[in-house]
Amino acid sequence: MARKLWSISGNTQRLDGGAMFGNAPRAVWERWIAPDEKNRIPLACRALLVEEASGRRVLFETGIGAFFPPKLRERYGVEEPEHVLLAALERAGAPHTEIDVVVLSHLHFDHAGGLLAPFAEGQAPELLFPKARFLVGRAAFERAEHPHARDRASFIPELTGLLRASGRLEVVDADRSPLLGDAYRFWLSDGHTPGLMLTEISCAGGPVLFAGDLVPGAAWVHLPITMGYDRFPELLIDEKTRILSSLSERGGRVFFTHDPGVAMAKVAAQSGRYSAVEPVAELTALEA
Repeated sequence: MARKLWSISGNTQRLDGGAMFGNAPRAVWERWIAPDEKNRIPLACRALLVEEASGRRVLFETGIGAFFPPKLRERYGVEEPEHVLLAALERAGAPHTEIDVVVLSHLHFDHAGGLLAPFAEGQAPELLFPKARFLVGRAAFERAEHPHARDRASFIPELTGLLRASGRLEVVDADRSPLLGDAYRFWLSDGHTPGLMLTEISCAGGPVLFAGDLVPGAAWVHLPITMGYDRFPELLIDEKTRILSSLSERGGRVFFTHDPGVAMAKVAAQSGRYSAVEPVAELTALEA
């Protein structure tokens, strides 16, 4: 089945480089992404839009959006006050009102905040994407409803209730969804957060993995590189090894949510090491 792929830019962030690169020293990671005077590095919050031959539009994640009040927007390094993703979808010819399915790898605010309308003083959070079905893994949804003290601040308290109330929520238990069909396969990962659901899309040029926070950018393709935000870094490395090995054997590519300059790259393997090659900065109606 012919598909077209777009990389959709959302709001950008600046977060502490040490937190983003875990136990890797600055002398190593600053060669990949240069920090600013506050030790912060630029990060994208990038979504993937898939338009199928039938006309169905599937959006993978929504970025951080603009739901934060100004004080929290500053705390979390969100650079734009407006909801950047909405304008990007319009430019791609797919306004949020016309998205059919939104697939969420997990419900951390930098991946699901774009589901909400921009912050307005005195207004309750409002869910966007009025016709879309929302897919999320069961363990990830349960984590959002009952977070641990360590990651409670990563979730939006009102979001799970809004998703349930929409009547359009599908909680996924298997490696495929009848709604999406056999061209989409899920990998489950617990290293970053319980139940992270990564989608592999079957494409003519080789599979494309929406890698979420398992591999947030090209630098994190290196096996030892993890984030300080990861719940179980050693488990994440084991999961990353298994998934990247499979992709490299099949000529697969990885779509990055947080890399500031690379939207997608091919996975190369040599002597047990993995790297991102043939980087692509942006996808615009890429035939897949």
